[in-house]
Amino acid sequence: MFLTVTAIARPLYYQHAIPAIASTAQTPVDIKRAALTFDDGPHPVYTAQLLDELKKRNVKATFFVTGEHAELHPDIIKRMHEEGHLIGNHTYSHIQLTSANSSQFKEELIQTNEILHDITGAEVQYVRPPYGSWDKKFETDLNMFPVLWNVDPLDWCTANADRVANAILNKISDNDIILLHDYYDTSVEAAILVVDALTQQGYEFVTVDKILFD
Repeated sequence: MFLTVTAIARPLYYQHAIPAIASTAQTPVDIKRAALTFDDGPHPVYTAQLLDELKKRNVKATFFVTGEHAELHPDIIKRMHEEGHLIGNHTYSHIQLTSANSSQFKEELIQTNEILHDITGAEVQYVRPPYGSWDKKFETDLNMFPVLWNVDPLDWCTANADRVANAILNKISDNDIILLHDYYDTSVEAAILVVDALTQQGYEFVTVDKILFD
């Protein structure tokens, strides 16, 4: 049985009480966290630009890449890994799981894991199933954790970066996972607008494993 995004979203997110820390003036400050995640890349131009901007701000993100794009741009995958970002699996060809293609879907996950391991030397533990369709048996078969999202600005629907950024800023809360796509220049622009705005609001950006398991 495969599950849709609606069916499996709730168990994937764990809300945590974040303790207040003291500033030099001994005034309590609430630390809020969010995870930026990017699907479908890497793009040879836009992902590189995104990595440049994240590095300037010392922000870590999670990238769910397809195997076919990773093969085309292994240098960008290697850079992601070296700069401390988390890399996850988004299948080889962006295939959507259905009741009829379970074997092919599993093979694409395995193939993409192998491609990423060959580039980075690291094991891949996290998967974002395209369109949110998932079968829990893969969690034990492949020892992988599915990661969905709870803030979706529908960035693929518009070329207006401000609209995408505002959609995120109007919905964001502590420990949210933000879905974006680094295959669009406006999504990259929106991501940086969000980083700057939320940093001013006291947010810290972390990789998804910190949201799910810390």
